[in-house]
Amino acid sequence: MAGIDFDQEIKQLQATMKTIGQVLDLDKMRGEIADLGEQVAAPDLWDDQANATRVTGRLSALQGELDRFTGLESRIEDLGLMVEMAQEEGDADTLADSEAELSRIKKSVESLEIRTLLSGEYDEREAIVTIRSGAGGVDAADFAEMLMRMYTRWAEQHKYGVEVYDVSYAEEAGIKSAEFAIHAPYAYGTLSVEAGTHRLVRISPFDNQGRRQTSFAAVEVVPVLEQTDEIEVDENDIRTDVFRSGGPGGQSVNTTDSAVRLTHIPTGIVVSCQNEKSQLQNKASAMVVLKAKLLAKKKAEEAALKKDLKGDVAASWGDQMRNYVLNPYQIVKDLRTGHESGNPSSVFDGDLDDFMEAGIRWRRGAEKVDA
Repeated sequence: MAGIDFDQEIKQLQATMKTIGQVLDLDKMRGEIADLGEQVAAPDLWDDQANATRVTGRLSALQGELDRFTGLESRIEDLGLMVEMAQEEGDADTLADSEAELSRIKKSVESLEIRTLLSGEYDEREAIVTIRSGAGGVDAADFAEMLMRMYTRWAEQHKYGVEVYDVSYAEEAGIKSAEFAIHAPYAYGTLSVEAGTHRLVRISPFDNQGRRQTSFAAVEVVPVLEQTDEIEVDENDIRTDVFRSGGPGGQSVNTTDSAVRLTHIPTGIVVSCQNEKSQLQNKASAMVVLKAKLLAKKKAEEAALKKDLKGDVAASWGDQMRNYVLNPYQIVKDLRTGHESGNPSSVFDGDLDDFMEAGIRWRRGAEKVDA
């Protein structure tokens, strides 16, 4: 404890918070909160439910962001007082508690600092995640299901809502694909660094000879759109198929043909939704996903054109990006950032924050190089 310079550490935290506050533009944030508060108080707010949902959601997200910032400022101030009193009284126990609190605050400040790097056009949006099994047979299908659990566990740990749109189960084990939404501010900006090809190496539990198996799964992340987003879909370009929802082993989840599959004929993009009992509800949810994917495709094509014009031949963000090795040793390693963990079980249980933060920093660095 004698080696910790609390005064210097606290001054550094305060300086970092000042920089974060400037990036967040707190005055502008407070002004928008006041404006949204007036809109929420209007008696005719819910005459337009879509707009009301957007306004209340934005207000909640901004207020939460402001509260997070001011709460951290208060904790740093309280820590300074606690350290001052402990040093005056020679209270070793309180100094030990101060050291632990300092560590927690530094972690929270680092996490908030990461948020300031999420300044992309759609970064503050909620996210739609699609997972597909790749090469590797039944092991790949099992791996895809492991990844789905990993992301839903991550969301649950942060108290983020998860809405499953569609799961296509494989015959023997695992899933062929899954589509689900993460309802949280900045979910897209945070999760978009998870997009790409994931690789698993392990002794296959499905191989009676106990051989090592390599399998792959793809993760795609797109932002949830708002009504103001410019993406139009011609109904004549969509083929709609309805079918009966099903679960593992062919079990019936719904006894009516309420599941909906939409195929966008010009692009070949296919989305399905079977989580609702109503065919109309499933179609509406599927349309949300389809529009998001069409916008993502449009943005990807624009980005590819810019790279072609610049003569950039570097590998794209969506290439293989992370290895999960369970045999002959245990490690999860991100191939872009170099960040790794020697505890795959914890990672598969949703311990992803450090990987995501490293990915966000890596992406920002790559953007500066490309600029």
